[in-house]
Amino acid sequence: MDKKSPIRITLTTRDETVTITQWVYSTLRHAVMNGQILPGRALTIRELASILDVSPMPVREALRQLAAENALEIQGNRRVMVPRMTAMKFNELCEARITLESHAAARALPYIDKERLQLLIALDKEIDQAHDEGDLEQITVRNQRFHRTLYTSNPHQITLPLIESLWLQLGPFMRLANSKLEEHYTIDRHNEALQAIERKDALALQIAITADIREGFAFAGTPELLHSFIEESASA
Repeated sequence: MDKKSPIRITLTTRDETVTITQWVYSTLRHAVMNGQILPGRALTIRELASILDVSPMPVREALRQLAAENALEIQGNRRVMVPRMTAMKFNELCEARITLESHAAARALPYIDKERLQLLIALDKEIDQAHDEGDLEQITVRNQRFHRTLYTSNPHQITLPLIESLWLQLGPFMRLANSKLEEHYTIDRHNEALQAIERKDALALQIAITADIREGFAFAGTPELLHSFIEESASA
């Protein structure tokens, strides 16, 4: 990717109850989590303020929050970039996802009623539609919606903020990852998860979620492939 190329950030209408700073933070968080800001693309506060049509102050505050979450890095020259990824960090993030999300899924299982199951089935169909349309961004958005809906079935869950922190750190790489899904993701693990939910089988659900995450990153299954992917991401 040309480091000076235009960037497309999805803008939503700001509700009057939401402050400008909150809206800017939410907008930039969504952009990072869903791969709209790719590795290697340097941004400035002024550029982001122009894209969002706001003053630099709320952008600066939102960036501070995202930097605290390890989602973005504010450099000394006031440029903003996705933090540098290493093979060890990438593997740690993926393993942490598996640990937290398989736990969250199992804990949510007792609270999934027929209505919530039907919602999950509908969300999974939306993911399939995004695949068919080749919409890489919507694959990520809808996949997160499926997982978020599953985990929040548990009214007592406390892990979602931790899980979303991992999504944030992996977000800039997800669009590139999704472009390689057909090569490695040959079994519908969401379908396996839905079947496990129907049977109230917690172990099978954990296995399905683990496989779903691991196979989503199978393109980086060896140190050589992972290094190649990180290099590709940095120069994309």
